[in-house]
Amino acid sequence: MLAGYAATVFISSALLLVLEIVAGRLVAPYVGVSLYTWTSIIGVILAGLSLGNWLGGIWADNGATSRSVGWVLAAGGLYCLLSIAILSPLGAAVQQQGLTLLSASFAFAAVLFFMPAALIGVVTPLLTTLALRLDPRAGHVVGRMHALAAIGSIAGTFAAGYWLVQSFGTRAVVLATGVALLALGAPFLRRSARPAQALLLVGVLAAVLLAVLRGGLVSSCDRESAYFCIRVVERPDLAPPDMARGLVLDHLLHGINHMTEPDLLIAPYVHGLDELAYAHFQGAYDDGLAWFFAGGGAYSQPRAVQALSPASSITVAELDPMVTLTAAESLGLEPASMTIEHRDARLALADTDQAFDVVVGDVFHDVAIPYHLVTREFATLVRERLAPDGLYLMNVVDAFPDPRLIKAIAKTLRTEFRHVDIWMDQVPKDPRVTFILSASNGPRLAKTVPARRGFQRAWSRMTEDITAYGTPPEEIPLLTDDYAPVERLIAGLLLGEDG
Repeated sequence: MLAGYAATVFISSALLLVLEIVAGRLVAPYVGVSLYTWTSIIGVILAGLSLGNWLGGIWADNGATSRSVGWVLAAGGLYCLLSIAILSPLGAAVQQQGLTLLSASFAFAAVLFFMPAALIGVVTPLLTTLALRLDPRAGHVVGRMHALAAIGSIAGTFAAGYWLVQSFGTRAVVLATGVALLALGAPFLRRSARPAQALLLVGVLAAVLLAVLRGGLVSSCDRESAYFCIRVVERPDLAPPDMARGLVLDHLLHGINHMTEPDLLIAPYVHGLDELAYAHFQGAYDDGLAWFFAGGGAYSQPRAVQALSPASSITVAELDPMVTLTAAESLGLEPASMTIEHRDARLALADTDQAFDVVVGDVFHDVAIPYHLVTREFATLVRERLAPDGLYLMNVVDAFPDPRLIKAIAKTLRTEFRHVDIWMDQVPKDPRVTFILSASNGPRLAKTVPARRGFQRAWSRMTEDITAYGTPPEEIPLLTDDYAPVERLIAGLLLGEDG
């Protein structure tokens, strides 16, 4: 009996942490993943667990039995099954309400995970109390139960993060978690009344049927990697059917490729990166340059460089091998003539002695900013790896007209580069803008850079205008490995109407 109680505490705790890890991936297609998303998820689950522990202790003192444990576990399993059915409608409702990122993240976490966390939280104090009736050594029993709950949580965390999500997909994992909770509670319900057991069975079947009818078992991802929910979407609005395809990572359209014209850059910021590089190097661009891309994504610009400057050498550091595989299978990438490293861009750049003419930073996934790629230390590394007249280009999402993160990155880059500029292709209609930054110790680019090919666009140097407006430079922090408050700097996108 004691062994059964201990195993139940261990397994239920593991299943709760599986849900916590899966939560980030479930909400990613709707609101993305950021520090605020994980804060909401962890906070809500801890709140549910705390409430469950408290209620479980009270219930234990008021005559709860092992049958009570069975019903709590069954309720948790049933709610997991229902959560699959309500996920898509909840996502649509949240998006229609136009909530901020913080509000949307909290809403998802509260609706989907507070209840199962509270129900599973009831289990440990109930079973600990029941175990004390069988073993009078209070210290041994309490310590053992708490240790098993902690070890189970650790096991669930590693199992979900390292294996389950990548192997089976999030919805299948949530379904399996619900079934596991039901199976875990079944031995405690053997002596329950037949009508109650029948009602539970009907509830389970109804939840599964609802999930099937609502498409809850059909993943919204083409692939689920260790990092992203990956989808490829057709964009017939931009080119004839099957000619333009977009790569969606989590909830963000991350790049658009023309399948038969790799040199046609559809996304304005990608087009801008290429045109600024050409304006800087002129004919040397055609003759061939050494390129380093921090981030591959849809591989839009590496494909264009392949087509426009076949003599160029191209190195891409893309963290997720599944993104590269998807680009090769569905987005026209021909990786044979590139050097592709599936690792962090900072590590890849640090481990090479090659001098690059161009370094392109395209790793900023919506408002999830890898802070270690915007610090002074990284800027120093980029300068060291660039040729004397080399060019560093990057794109970052921020709020117009006072983009505080853009100002902070520019201020940081100026510690290493003589010319640092901020570029825009038009006056934005929306406060959410993808800016381009350039940095070089070579000649400064002209005030306006028109497109030499493709779409009729032009990029204007807005450095002085943006720097002079809004937050003064002395209030903008210098970003370092020890201090890079990127979430605070883009709080307008995360918390306010700008997002």
